[in-house]
Amino acid sequence: MKHRFRMAAVLAALASSAAAFAAGPSVVSGPGENPGCFKPWDANTKYFQWPAKKGPYRMALANGFVGNTWRIQMIKMAKAYAATPEMKAQLKEFKIVSTGTDVAAQIAAMDNFINSGYDAIITLAVNPAAFAPVIRRANAAGVVVVPFDNVLDTDQVMMVNEDQTSIGSQSGEWVLKNLKAKTGKLLEVRGLPGNSVDRDRHLGFRKVAEAPGNKFEIVEVVGNWDDGTAQKAVADAVSVHKKFDGMFVQAGSTGAVRALIDAKHPMIPVAGADENGFRKLCAANAKDGLLCASIGQSPGLVAISMKAAVAALQGKVMPQMISVPIPQATHPNFKAGENFYPDLTDNFFTTNEFPACDVNLKATDIMSKDEKNN
Repeated sequence: MKHRFRMAAVLAALASSAAAFAAGPSVVSGPGENPGCFKPWDANTKYFQWPAKKGPYRMALANGFVGNTWRIQMIKMAKAYAATPEMKAQLKEFKIVSTGTDVAAQIAAMDNFINSGYDAIITLAVNPAAFAPVIRRANAAGVVVVPFDNVLDTDQVMMVNEDQTSIGSQSGEWVLKNLKAKTGKLLEVRGLPGNSVDRDRHLGFRKVAEAPGNKFEIVEVVGNWDDGTAQKAVADAVSVHKKFDGMFVQAGSTGAVRALIDAKHPMIPVAGADENGFRKLCAANAKDGLLCASIGQSPGLVAISMKAAVAALQGKVMPQMISVPIPQATHPNFKAGENFYPDLTDNFFTTNEFPACDVNLKATDIMSKDEKNN
């Protein structure tokens, strides 16, 4: 009889523990863990706390699209960071799957990780609005999900990002500051359609470019954040429209500028991303009138997301939305060996160090990895 009572008490305790996990994270008061690294988005950001779980942990990266150099470097950096002594001690297993642009395939991959007992899933969502059901399933299973870069339209999950709208608006402000008039023709090279990053940067740029008093004609093309695609899109636009006064490129900036050079287009102000090749071109062609702003979205966001997931699994108090600073370099401050690297490939993204988070991977460590599923 006593044995049955003890068993009942144990089962009740287990049920209580499961119920705690099934509710997902609790909303608690701040401040949160390591605010120098995990900075809350703004003063209204709420804080989450998950029940602490003993490590080491099983973690997965559920990536979608992998057809550009940023995504490739992001996956390489995830593998490199997982191999560091700090993260290796925390991980029992680290799995990476890239599923393409199919929303259903990405959700299915996440469900597979949930059903297989993984502790955390970090993800770049293909679509910002389709993931609420899988987030609920993750919460019910006690799985910490951390979207980053292409985040979700919700405040019910912990996320890591730079302010994408601000990247667009800062780019627009810089281009307009370097134009002689508030009229003319601007070329906007967008990213991968359907993603929140593309949408938010576009809205930020348009808010500035279309502000009262401005009378710009804006030509919009799709570059998919890819050098080859952006180069062709810009070449086609120049062929049709002949001349632009300024250009904003979400990514694929190296290819976009090469298209201008190949077409012998006059050099203009260009706000682009932080590709090494773009910064090389900016430095080499500044004397000919190429003025550049290189505003970065670092692939290193993946490392901050992995670090945040571990902290959450350890029961630390975490901001619901973690803000990562926006790194940038602008004309005339492009310096070889400091913010671009002549000996590295053009498609290397230059901003991968986060001292406040103790994430400082070397380029050689990153580029020694591959982008394959594992």
